[in-house]
Amino acid sequence: MIIFDFIKSMLLAAISMLNGASPWLIFSFTIAGLLRDVLSPQRFHRSLGNTKIVSLLKVTISGMFLPICSCGTIPLGLSMYYSGAYLGPVLAFMTSTPIINPCAVILSYGLLGKEITLIYLIVGFTLPMIIGIVANKFGGDELKMPGLEEQIIATSLDDKVNLTLKDKIKSGMIWAYNDLALIVSKYVILGMLLGGFIITAFPDTFIQKYLGNPSMLSLGNIAVLATVMYVCAVGHIPFIAALVASGAAPGVAITFLMAGAATNFPELISIYNVIGKRTAIMYGTIVTTAALLVGALTNKLLMPGFKPVINFNNIDKSIESANRLIFAAPEPLKYLCSAIIFIFFLKGIMPKVKDSFEKAFN
Repeated sequence: MIIFDFIKSMLLAAISMLNGASPWLIFSFTIAGLLRDVLSPQRFHRSLGNTKIVSLLKVTISGMFLPICSCGTIPLGLSMYYSGAYLGPVLAFMTSTPIINPCAVILSYGLLGKEITLIYLIVGFTLPMIIGIVANKFGGDELKMPGLEEQIIATSLDDKVNLTLKDKIKSGMIWAYNDLALIVSKYVILGMLLGGFIITAFPDTFIQKYLGNPSMLSLGNIAVLATVMYVCAVGHIPFIAALVASGAAPGVAITFLMAGAATNFPELISIYNVIGKRTAIMYGTIVTTAALLVGALTNKLLMPGFKPVINFNNIDKSIESANRLIFAAPEPLKYLCSAIIFIFFLKGIMPKVKDSFEKAFN
């Protein structure tokens, strides 16, 4: 009975997380499909198919203005990679987009104060640039998608270049929902289940009791917690503000938001399986290490003497302002999008399931 209740709670937590991410995933699949054929591979390759700093700058700044969670960046980032972007710009985009956006900045200013928000802004810009530079330098074989040049040449000679805009959109949507969505959904569902397990095994009351106590809190354990949790930069700012208000060091806020927003199970699993093991290790290591270093630096700069800035007037104004920028999907739409993602998951794993059954009964 206890095991049944635990599994039930884990599944409910996973469904809750999936509901929050699924509308953005569907939206991202659609945008990825448009990028695939409407924006030609040749043009995309010219813009981001290099290791220049200007390419990293473009995707970092554009990512900072997109209020999309880390799961939503998975299909967009992979689509960029498939369309000709080098590894550096891809990882820079996948870092900047979930870490920081206008909604997160407004909430951070109201709940965490101007000092933490300023550090948050600086880190949100510099960390993606650093990851992009490192990825371009040490990306190895996965620096660009294998066979990319041949694909671009073939595309340029293909009759598809004469297709109408309508046909290009149709072709891109077929690719996005018949190929990309199946690949990504497999790893997203697995990541949500793992996240649900963590949340169920270590509920919020446990986290706040032990991590909200400054005598037991460290940047190391908050980084580990943030990495295994499914974190949205906007949704978890009130949670981390509560920890800071209860006595946690200010560096905890930066470490949690950096490590949590930019690293989670669905994203790391997707990078590992689709781009490569070295990229996943490099990405996770850099984000987590930077989160620890910046957290320590924040503590050094702001302590002693740091005082939480939470007051109810600031909170109300900040949440009201941020809510104007946030798209809140209706509950029926969330469940519909989650059902679609789960169908993609089933379609994605079906070939392996069939192979397993055939091997078992042959």
